[in-house]
Amino acid sequence: MASKYDFVVVGSGPAGCSVAFGLANAPKKPTVLLLEAGGENEGRDLRVDGQRWTTFMNKEMNWGYKTTPQEHLRNREVDYSRGLGLGGGSAINFGVFSVGARDDYEEWANIVGDDSFRWENIQKRFKRLETFHGALPAGIDKKYAAPKPEDHGTSGPLKVGYAAEWEKDLPDLLDTFEKAGFPLNPDHNSGNPIGMATVINSSNCGVRSTAADLITPPPSNLTVLTRSTVQRVILEGKKAVGVESNGKKYFASKEVILCTGALDTPKILMHSGIGPAEQLGKFNIPVVQDLDAVGKGLRDHMFCPIVYTRTETSTSRASFYGDEKVMETALDQWKRDGTGPWSTYGCETGIGWFKLEDMASWPEFTALPASEQQYLQRETVPHYEIFTHCPVHWILPDFPASALNYSCLLVFYYNAQSRGEVTLQSADPAVPLRFNPRFLGSPFDRRVAVEALRRVVRFAASEGYARDNVALFAGPASDDDDTLLDYWIQNLGSSWHMTGTVKMGTADAADAAVDSDFRVRGIEALRVADMSVVPVLASCHVQAVAYVTGLTCAEKLVREYGLE
Repeated sequence: MASKYDFVVVGSGPAGCSVAFGLANAPKKPTVLLLEAGGENEGRDLRVDGQRWTTFMNKEMNWGYKTTPQEHLRNREVDYSRGLGLGGGSAINFGVFSVGARDDYEEWANIVGDDSFRWENIQKRFKRLETFHGALPAGIDKKYAAPKPEDHGTSGPLKVGYAAEWEKDLPDLLDTFEKAGFPLNPDHNSGNPIGMATVINSSNCGVRSTAADLITPPPSNLTVLTRSTVQRVILEGKKAVGVESNGKKYFASKEVILCTGALDTPKILMHSGIGPAEQLGKFNIPVVQDLDAVGKGLRDHMFCPIVYTRTETSTSRASFYGDEKVMETALDQWKRDGTGPWSTYGCETGIGWFKLEDMASWPEFTALPASEQQYLQRETVPHYEIFTHCPVHWILPDFPASALNYSCLLVFYYNAQSRGEVTLQSADPAVPLRFNPRFLGSPFDRRVAVEALRRVVRFAASEGYARDNVALFAGPASDDDDTLLDYWIQNLGSSWHMTGTVKMGTADAADAAVDSDFRVRGIEALRVADMSVVPVLASCHVQAVAYVTGLTCAEKLVREYGLE
């Protein structure tokens, strides 16, 4: 096996696979090596659409990270799952394919001074990546989903779209939201996510899509090596020439591109001598490039659930989830042709992004920098999210079979202003960094969380929804500020949307570690192209952002090296 390639890409999640896909398919066919720490994640059974909610529990596919004890959550540690193996996070996430707000990308372009990141250019890359399946089940009205063809791709390697079969109460629930003042959005991936929509999934015909689909089968000029954890970048002076993986060395004649995400890319950089000199010195790691921004700026989205048990006529979940034999028979059907209950339950959901209409009057808002205030008031930027039909009984502990007829509403708060960090805790590259996201760490964050939850609690009490409620299973007892905040403190979970720890910025930005061409400051032939570089926390479930980040980097490399 060769030990030298034109490009070495580290990490096979959505970003890494997109970089490898873009480079390997360039007309001049450079040689590309893609290294992945985990296994192959082979087997169609790992892609059952309705089981995408439990894949993260497979320890062979999850790094199993936890946060540090969180100061504002009464020192709770929070699950910080990260995908392991081919496909990375796309192999274990909950399958939402949402691209966010066009204003997110305009802000990104403004921050870094590069039009490559403007919505018009980003959308072209999304269309290159996807094959969108927009067909709706028979009898479903187009008011629930009416995407415009010009907003979607038709020939990309990633299959996304709507589930072919929906749970019977989904249209009724969307109607209930509309009647309660939450307008419907016919396509959350148009560039404007505001409104209640039918979710676009990273799946098709009952089968999950993952980043591995971009490189399957791999072209002849792409080599993929699994179970190849990278410990450090090999440097000659201040030039990257390769990487070290489990005692083996792989060299790149052109570039090394790190794509291991916001939690692990900073670790590889630090163990290579690139990062805050103070941290490196504590663990006797020789400093090659003092880069204080590495590991700073961690951001994430957070959620909590509201669960009501429901009348037996309003949902049929108990008849499926409550009967092992029915689930076994359904799995046999899925294995035959990808249809049936495992392609229905938990496969299509409602998803909505909304603004807090009175935010501009809050003292917590007016205390923000003017630039942040302006961003939050842009047309397409939401302040919170509502998500329906999550099969939360698999996730909440000790969920009783008697409660399986239920409705779950997840509430997410957006645009958190607190910034966390990831830091060294050992000189051993096998030891994870310490992850401190500082959840609920600012007055603004706490206010947004409370106000978002209050709106959903009040929706759940509205006549259209409440008429089918039997009892509150999980949720705040009232909608006063203290009760709502306490509920967040007890129940907050990470959305696993970690972003911003190797932030992209202009040459004079003190908080930036890479430039708009993804180059690591002060180091030649080394780039980072994953969620760690993204300078905004996009208004979505961020796997789509990771894909487009990787593809943007690949396109820049193809142009720079004349590979067209």
